[in-house]
Amino acid sequence: MSRIQQDDRSVLLRDLANMGSSGIAENENDATFRQTFYPVAEHSRAFDPDVALVVGSRGAGKSELFRAVVREGLLPAITRVSGGQLGRLTPERIEWIAGHPLGREFPNMDGLRRYFSTHQADSDASVHLWSAYLLRVLAGSLDRTGFSSRSIFESQGADVDAIVGSFRDLGNEPVLALDRLDQTLEGGQRWIIVSYDELDVIGGYDWHSMVQSIYGLISFWANNARRWKRIRPKIFLRTDLFRRHAQSFGADLVKLAANRAEITWSDRNLYGMLVKRLANASRDLRGYCEAARVRFREDTDLALIPVIEKPADARPLIERIAGQYMGANLKKGRTFAWLLAHVRDGNGHAMPRALVRLIEKAASQEIERPLATYNRLLDPRSLRRALDDVSKEHVLEVNTHELPWLPGVKDRLEGSGVPLPRREAERLLSRDWDDSWSATQLGARPPVSTASELVTQLTEIGVFKVRSDGRVDVPDLFMAGLGLSRKGGVRKR
Repeated sequence: MSRIQQDDRSVLLRDLANMGSSGIAENENDATFRQTFYPVAEHSRAFDPDVALVVGSRGAGKSELFRAVVREGLLPAITRVSGGQLGRLTPERIEWIAGHPLGREFPNMDGLRRYFSTHQADSDASVHLWSAYLLRVLAGSLDRTGFSSRSIFESQGADVDAIVGSFRDLGNEPVLALDRLDQTLEGGQRWIIVSYDELDVIGGYDWHSMVQSIYGLISFWANNARRWKRIRPKIFLRTDLFRRHAQSFGADLVKLAANRAEITWSDRNLYGMLVKRLANASRDLRGYCEAARVRFREDTDLALIPVIEKPADARPLIERIAGQYMGANLKKGRTFAWLLAHVRDGNGHAMPRALVRLIEKAASQEIERPLATYNRLLDPRSLRRALDDVSKEHVLEVNTHELPWLPGVKDRLEGSGVPLPRREAERLLSRDWDDSWSATQLGARPPVSTASELVTQLTEIGVFKVRSDGRVDVPDLFMAGLGLSRKGGVRKR
């Protein structure tokens, strides 16, 4: 391969550092989203109307799938590119509607907490909440001539008590209207899919409100999924929440989970996603990828899609970017394997967002402090420093959204070296147990009662990893973000 000139290298590094809204689908504008979205054939089953539950770890791309279909209307393109798994469907006959999040059309955190506190003795409170808001999101499709009152549609979205009260006052009218809609859809061979995403942030730091809300949603659709053939739910749920509450939610969750889709990322698809972002970021990066013998096909909706049939197909490009080894020789590890190994959580899952950010951050490091030699764009030292930045950013994102109590874990563990005996981890976490676990959300607390249960919880969500000898380890994805160090580790240069 020809040697890269310094001016060309600067342009390529700038493009690398800005290749896609920090890897966060919510930050992409309409034009760049289509260029960065990578259709995974194995994920296409999530779009089947008969699949009610879609399970995936944090960062697996549930929100990206939600946006691709609900907001961007890309199901026809995904079906075309992914193959024949959805061949029996006509995507144009499927209407996707958001059931959550709804912004101003749904109660806020405080409103939900008050609602559940007021209706503690009412076992139907959470089911009626979702029933009422389903009517509202389907209002444009319903025949409302049979409703004795329109107040349920006229109240402001945050007024949960008024909306649920109106729903109850309507008696059988809502189910009759939904039955009529389902019959009309069936006659026209059409579907309406109501999608529910970001359920793990309902109620904010109030774990009880979140669990009650999810339980009500599961119960409502478990009882109605067979009743309605053409009004279908699509519930996106984090893997750890699914596993933790599978037993407590009982038969209702079992009904929906029997035909669930799981969003996971193979190494091949992770590298395919990364190469797609690279090639569509700029004309220069496209040429750089093609010079590394990566083949592409071009789609009218999804832009350049790399032909990555196995992980090794991406290796020439990765090694052109950052070299073959993470040092002078194999002793420091192969770069191609290192990238994914160091953005995996404790459950062994590597997520697209962390991988994209690692490359972006390393490119920024090279712009500020050039280290790369031998015709490379990135130096191993830049990648290692970037990993610390990615870890800090990842932990901040997690505690801002899904785990508002995670700062308390950092406060209690910061400065420790891992791995450490489980008993020592429990001792550290038990300190000041009854104090606040967040400086910004004073009521935030772990959803467990003891430090031992917290270690188990952190292991389930991939923040911790318990070794075969029982010691608690922390993957590099969380290490710097939690202020930890690895015992016996070599200081970064």
